[in-house]
Amino acid sequence: MTMRNKYFLLIAVFLFVSTTGLAQRRTVRLPIRLNRTDTSRIVRNYLDSMNIYRAKYDSLARVNAELQQSLDGRYYRLFAPATFYHSAANQQLSLNPDGTDEVANAVDAALMNIYLSRPDLIRSSENHLQCVGGILDDVNVQQTQNTQITQLTGDTQPTTIVPPETITPDDTPDVVLITKPNFWEFKGDYYLQFLQNFISGNWHKGGESNYAMLGSITLEANYNNKQKLKWDNKLEMKLGFQTSRSDTVHKFKSNNDILRLTSKLGLQAHDKWYYTLKLLAYTQFTRGLKSNDEFIYSDFFSPFDLNVALGMDYTVEAFDKKLTGNVNISPFSYNFRYVGRLNLATRFGLEEGKHTLHDFGSSVSADLMWKLSDQVTWKTRLYAFTSYKRALIEWENTVELKISRFITTNLYVYPRFDDSGARDDDLGYLQFMEYCSLGFSYSF
Repeated sequence: MTMRNKYFLLIAVFLFVSTTGLAQRRTVRLPIRLNRTDTSRIVRNYLDSMNIYRAKYDSLARVNAELQQSLDGRYYRLFAPATFYHSAANQQLSLNPDGTDEVANAVDAALMNIYLSRPDLIRSSENHLQCVGGILDDVNVQQTQNTQITQLTGDTQPTTIVPPETITPDDTPDVVLITKPNFWEFKGDYYLQFLQNFISGNWHKGGESNYAMLGSITLEANYNNKQKLKWDNKLEMKLGFQTSRSDTVHKFKSNNDILRLTSKLGLQAHDKWYYTLKLLAYTQFTRGLKSNDEFIYSDFFSPFDLNVALGMDYTVEAFDKKLTGNVNISPFSYNFRYVGRLNLATRFGLEEGKHTLHDFGSSVSADLMWKLSDQVTWKTRLYAFTSYKRALIEWENTVELKISRFITTNLYVYPRFDDSGARDDDLGYLQFMEYCSLGFSYSF
């Protein structure tokens, strides 16, 4: 490179550096001007927003304070799920009601009005609450929040909010208690029904006055581990008596007599199907009699039936769970019959002079409940057993009309077919029983 070119390159570099430095100095020296009017407007808008939020918070704080002052735990029963409390009934039925607590009395009166007008809404009771954990004793204790708000110290300073203090219980458990889930469910149904029929001696169509009473108890204890195992147990006891003027031999005689135990052990096969081992045992409480006849037609353990069946069980849930129950199909079934009174052996299909009868066959059963409405419920039970030599079919139907929580009327229809006994001239092997009654009932 010649000397001339070197000088030219040196001058070009000097001009480039000088121009860049001058541009940087000019950029740094440019002043940033802020409009004071704009700055005051931003600050003012910010303070206005803070004042608005403070006013809203103060309003919410006043409303919360008013609610805390007026909070009374005695009103809890009106807003909790509908439950039958003892105090409401005791206050109405007591001869000397307690009038010292006006609020509690007003709540009891409101609850009693619900019990009488809408008993269908009541789904639980105080006894059930006591069983599952009890009722809290501190329901009337007022709970308050510890919240503080600092005052403004100037027009330009924002509001400072102190968060509420954390309230810790005095007695903090040192260990975590884990309770085992309860897979048992207990249910019961009781009713006592009465029937009275009076006919004067000169009634133009004839007839006879009579009185009847019927009591029934149904108890259930069901186990379900929500996985694959179920064990259902039901004990049914029903006993009724009647009296009539024309019967000079018996003052009372039974008109309905059932003592029955049903037990099913199920192992889930698929969805609602279960492999099931079923046991059915039934007899009666007292002697079976007829008007003006001293002959005993049936008695306790005369007969006694025990049926053991192996099959499958299907759980029924239809029409939004208004129709519930189960259907059992058992292709392998064993039936044992025992008759304690030898003179009744042939009446129940046994050979003369023998107490026992063994049968092998198949059985089908269905136990369903259909809630047609809030007041009408239909319960049906179908049982059929055949040894391929004889057949037994029973179909019990009970239509329950709920008048109030404790008053119901029942229509009971019970056709039965049994070809192991003597044949009737009119009905053959078909038997039939029906009654309609009114009385008290209670379920839990």
